[in-house]
Amino acid sequence: MAPIRKVIITAAVTGAIHTPSMSPYLPSTPDEIAEAALGAAEAGAAILHLHTRDPKDGRPSQDPEHFAPVLDKVKANSNAVINITTGGNPAMTVEERMRPVKAFKPELASLNMGSMNFGLYPMLDRFTEFAHDWERQALENSRDLVFKNTFKDIETILGIGSENGTKFEFECYDISHLYNLQHMHARGLTRGPLFVQSVFGILGGIGGHPEDLMHMRRTADRLLGADYLWSILGAGRNQMPLATMGVQMGSHVRVGLEDSLWIEPKELARSNADQVTKIRRALEDLSYEIATPEEARQMLGLKGKDQVGF
Repeated sequence: MAPIRKVIITAAVTGAIHTPSMSPYLPSTPDEIAEAALGAAEAGAAILHLHTRDPKDGRPSQDPEHFAPVLDKVKANSNAVINITTGGNPAMTVEERMRPVKAFKPELASLNMGSMNFGLYPMLDRFTEFAHDWERQALENSRDLVFKNTFKDIETILGIGSENGTKFEFECYDISHLYNLQHMHARGLTRGPLFVQSVFGILGGIGGHPEDLMHMRRTADRLLGADYLWSILGAGRNQMPLATMGVQMGSHVRVGLEDSLWIEPKELARSNADQVTKIRRALEDLSYEIATPEEARQMLGLKGKDQVGF
């Protein structure tokens, strides 16, 4: 009898897509973000994917001063793998987005594998009242916004990772991003096993249809062979259906308020821990085991909690 497969759950705690007026449960201050991350870890998330926000107005921030108290509190109170974003916010420069990974040398960091249109403006049809002027403006500006990650940008970020001993969660929003990853891997700029986070349902990237998920899987297998671990990120209503579908095709899963504000149709999730608990229950009902942080480190070949710069 084959051993039961261990599934890594990632929790993306706050992100930079949703704005504070969309949900009273979206963490914005350093304390809120840290507490949300610790709750997700306690519920079963082995990896915590972290963005931060300006505590004054909830605006996405890559300022290391906003990251430091979050990282210190989470590290001191959890064994979870901390994954720091280099995606930041689509409106930021590449230099801004790289600041916290340069400063803190995490075990894991996210890396978007290409430039893309990043359309958030349809959310203006669902959310009409905002507490801060920047919220509406940010959503509307995405109508004419390209998230920039050129080949040079990707090479630069990979170089920082190499210097820091940081590995990457390669966020692939479309099929072309898998080809970009194969290109970098063939040049020796990445080291396996690759951690491929397939992102579905963002306007500007691949859709959230089951056929899209199967196409992404087939292409990743063909391009990357056995030297990768696959994970599923479904945006919004795609979160739970695609995660449960993907895991039966061999994937790991990512949930969290960065990716979806909801726990059920028309019902806001009250915490990241609620989403982790829901996907954990579904996975255990399907007879999968949940990977611990140390098991995730071993599977991904990470340097260890004691080797980070915070």
